[in-house]
Amino acid sequence: MLIEKLNWRYAAKKMDPARPVDADKVERILEAIRLAPTSSGLQPFEVIVITNQALKEKIQPIAYNQGQVVDGSHLLVFAAWDTYTADRINMMFDLVNAERQSVNEGWENYRQMLLSTYPQRDAQVNFEHAARQAYIGLGMALAAAAFEGVDATPMEGFDAAQLDTLLDLRAQGLRSVAILPLGYRDTAGDWLVNLKKVRRPRADFVREIS
Repeated sequence: MLIEKLNWRYAAKKMDPARPVDADKVERILEAIRLAPTSSGLQPFEVIVITNQALKEKIQPIAYNQGQVVDGSHLLVFAAWDTYTADRINMMFDLVNAERQSVNEGWENYRQMLLSTYPQRDAQVNFEHAARQAYIGLGMALAAAAFEGVDATPMEGFDAAQLDTLLDLRAQGLRSVAILPLGYRDTAGDWLVNLKKVRRPRADFVREIS
């Protein structure tokens, strides 16, 4: 079922602005992102969901005038932590302890290991690490959207500095790394819709070591 949906999906180039995505589908996509695995379970990114049309129209020129930004009913912005701090690391470890209602010695030792290494690293190194975790969430979003029959077009084609300024992300300790319009393909206006999906054959893509 999932493979069938993944064969169905593609990066829609034209979305139908008259077809909004149902709120329950969006919530399931967001939940899939929230459940995505991340390094050390830190979840070092956030997702901003934008439905305000005026704001999307301001983002469109920042995203090189890509039409999906305004034609999709929802625009997801994946924003990674700008760095790792002791407060951010402790927040997640404390949450785990509270949810599990226990304190594990090995887990606490792991906390101290992260505290002794991550906050001392260069902020750009930390941001790039956090951004890679955000991309795991982006992948989960694409699969979840396909499962829901929702079109999703991942984009790196935007000016991150301008988007950060528009959304005031830097003041929140965040930096944008990817955006994802959600909507439904305009089958009459999308030149890509009927073209065959092309991927490298398995023999050229998968290497097996036994």
